[in-house]
Amino acid sequence: MNVVYQIEPNLTADEFMDVLRRSTLAERRPMTETDTIRLMLENADVIVTARVDGLLVGVSRAITDFSFCTYLADLAVDEQFQKQGIGRELLRRTHEAAGLNTNLILLAAPKAVAYYPHIGMTKHDSCWIIGRQTP
Repeated sequence: MNVVYQIEPNLTADEFMDVLRRSTLAERRPMTETDTIRLMLENADVIVTARVDGLLVGVSRAITDFSFCTYLADLAVDEQFQKQGIGRELLRRTHEAAGLNTNLILLAAPKAVAYYPHIGMTKHDSCWIIGRQTP
């Protein structure tokens, strides 16, 4: 299998939503709010994709200052393509694009908590959040 990775700042909302559905991430994203999804992509600083024969099978989306911190907002891999190193490579390429001098930060999806230590990330004990408020 030949996986093609690239920085893809113009990824469409439709393709993004499709791969979110084929991963486990759709259940934690505002999938009925197409404008929100579109803005999530437009305002991201780094979007890295993984494609097999043109099909989007993985994506990472990050927000960064390119100097100190990078927030990995999304890391999604089609369930049919998981456990093949695609997520690890998306993460590596995202960190590289944002700058290896940055701290890479993410909030783990409940189903992925055990995955991140496996790929070399360190758990941090403190995180606080003010939840999203919608009209």
